[in-house]
Amino acid sequence: MGRIVAVLAGQPRNPAYQAAVERAYRVIRDAGSMTWFPPSMCRHRRGLFAAINIGLSYGKGQTSPRWLNTKEYTIAEDLLVNEDVGRMAGFADATFALWAPRLYQRYRKCDAKLRTSDENLRHPFKHSVFFAATFNFGPNVWTFKHRDVLNSGIRLMGGHIVLWDLRLIVEFPPSALILLPSATVAHSNIPVQQGEERASFTQFSAGGIFRYVDNGCQTVKELAEDNPEEYRCLMALKAARWEEGLGLLSTMDEPLST
Repeated sequence: MGRIVAVLAGQPRNPAYQAAVERAYRVIRDAGSMTWFPPSMCRHRRGLFAAINIGLSYGKGQTSPRWLNTKEYTIAEDLLVNEDVGRMAGFADATFALWAPRLYQRYRKCDAKLRTSDENLRHPFKHSVFFAATFNFGPNVWTFKHRDVLNSGIRLMGGHIVLWDLRLIVEFPPSALILLPSATVAHSNIPVQQGEERASFTQFSAGGIFRYVDNGCQTVKELAEDNPEEYRCLMALKAARWEEGLGLLSTMDEPLST
């Protein structure tokens, strides 16, 4: 039975939700237009637009997950507490739980262990399991072909999208949601036409956080020093991690049976 690797989830059939997304778009667009971004922030491997990541990160020499430093750009913190943005985040979380329940529970268990080790850690959104988010400011957001190789699980995007490995170009309306394992599936967006605008909102989790938790909430170096036997066991399991990850994805018949 085939596995579900992407979900074109659309949006709730609720005019109030559509209105919330439209308000959220205006808030994100206006925040971006009123902020000066250096050229280095507007040209990166994903595209030619300003973007701010916010939330928990782990990597680049960190010894534990920490909140990304966004002090120079408080607009990201302001967007996190926006009710309409939070509503979009909550819908994405619920959709994730519906279409990939095993993977969703993997996130939940990881979060529980992480909070046990450090109760001061927080999520970007109260009603979302993801550890981080990205605000891609408009007015013309489109991405180059890429994979988010440092991220784990499902990433959420909006707009016309190209799924290169699946040989698909999918057009779907504004405000629609797509669930995608962005570390695995190469993807990009098609530019908007002249006179049109697009911004996008993404939620994701850094894969390093999951590995940190699997190591007993410590670095690989610390694990190797403190518990060599457990370290050897984890290293032996690395080759089969792709099979474990594949097993967390739903089969085609599972969502229909719930």
